[in-house]
Amino acid sequence: MKTKLSELADIAEIAGAFVVVISLLYVGIQVNDSASATRSAAANDANVAMQSWYQQIGSDQQTSENYYRGLMSEKPLSNEEEFQFLMMMHGSFLAYQNLFLLAEEGTIDPEHRDSISLAISAARQVPGMQRYWRQRRGYLHPGFVEWVEQILSREMDTTMDIYRLPEPDPANK
Repeated sequence: MKTKLSELADIAEIAGAFVVVISLLYVGIQVNDSASATRSAAANDANVAMQSWYQQIGSDQQTSENYYRGLMSEKPLSNEEEFQFLMMMHGSFLAYQNLFLLAEEGTIDPEHRDSISLAISAARQVPGMQRYWRQRRGYLHPGFVEWVEQILSREMDTTMDIYRLPEPDPANK
């Protein structure tokens, strides 16, 4: 029995459709792997940015002292020191904002953002943090500002003693 040309065309069409389905599955797997790699890279980049910032603040004594004085001081420091303090704070908030935006678009897990951003909550009552936020929040993304405002308004018990104000020294009374 001879196969007709139309029957061969039907077989070829079925085989072609099968190949298209297999290639679409393959592309779907590749896209999923690519999205996963992008999310991993974004999370890593966010961690590296915060790690670098903390390393920079903590590894230089003058910078560390100025940052701490800026955080704990009720009043602004000298013009130069206050400028440096505000730029250090703004650098950290730009990193937090990046985490916020990446979480909003689904690139990183919101829990990752929240875990790194606990420092905002821990420092919410520190004078320098409040001074920074009053002065610089207008330079940040409105959605991020709203998110930080929610964090700042929550009553939370923080366990980060580094941000606690020092008790007055009774000998200095």
